[in-house]
Amino acid sequence: MSTSVSYIQFVCDQLQDFPAVRCRKMFGEYMVYVNDKPVLLVCDDTVFVKILPELEPLMQRAERGLPYPEAKEHYILDIENRELTRAVIEVLERVTPLPKPRRKTQ
Repeated sequence: MSTSVSYIQFVCDQLQDFPAVRCRKMFGEYMVYVNDKPVLLVCDDTVFVKILPELEPLMQRAERGLPYPEAKEHYILDIENRELTRAVIEVLERVTPLPKPRRKTQ
């Protein structure tokens, strides 16, 4: 099962208070970017967040799961909890580096 278009739209709607939110489809699933930084992974209509020490105080009671086979364990974010989502995105936006530009192949 892959993420539905309506669910990814719902996720992006929950992030409307943040500037420059976009999503990118990847292998039937989605990466959500804030200010061009990859912050959320959405797989099978579930929002996953990378486990980072900076998020431990916020996510210590959160469920954990695997976004896809052979992936590392991630936190599962309750995207409907706007207060928690805002706090998590603020931390992720601060600690996540911009992706390195890709080299163009000839």
